[in-house]
Amino acid sequence: MIDVTRDGDLWTIRINRPDKANSLTKEMLTTLADTFEAAKDARAVILTGEGKVFSAGADLEEARAGLAVDTVWERLSSAVAAVQGLTVAALNGTLAGGAMGMALACDLRIAVPTAKFFYPVMKLGFMPQPSDPVRMAKLIGPSRTKLILMGGQKITADEAFAFGLVDRLIAPEALMDEANAIVQDTLAAKPEIAMGIKELCRR
Repeated sequence: MIDVTRDGDLWTIRINRPDKANSLTKEMLTTLADTFEAAKDARAVILTGEGKVFSAGADLEEARAGLAVDTVWERLSSAVAAVQGLTVAALNGTLAGGAMGMALACDLRIAVPTAKFFYPVMKLGFMPQPSDPVRMAKLIGPSRTKLILMGGQKITADEAFAFGLVDRLIAPEALMDEANAIVQDTLAAKPEIAMGIKELCRR
């Protein structure tokens, strides 16, 4: 349910459970974390989903059994953030719940115009993973972060773009071509250049 392809220094990681809106089980999350940890030295990584939804978040049955508060979510987002090359979340559809953490940890987020963004932790009675509000607030500010996390608001793709939550809106048929085009300069450059730019941007 997690497909990984490598083309030279480019890794493409695809969540492939479209019949369940790409909802994430503990096994899938562990595989994603393992994969991103293995890709730490990659020059570029593209993360996407199969079908019309990027990910609906935690598998509901497993969420009720404790997955919603499992530390694997934080392990995954930390592994994404630790990749030395350029990471791009190519959001093929709606991004919901804890799945937002791995997208927030990517360097860039591009999305289809029909995508929606929501993180209903207040409604479900859970705290978000610790790094998610921090990363979200850095991107869109504390007020808009509270609008999503505390207000429980579902944000459209246009709003997400205006907020700075996503960097570009791309037609579905061009999404992966755009993601691949974005990473080309990084793939062609010396690895230390990409690493140096990322470090400067963290300051």
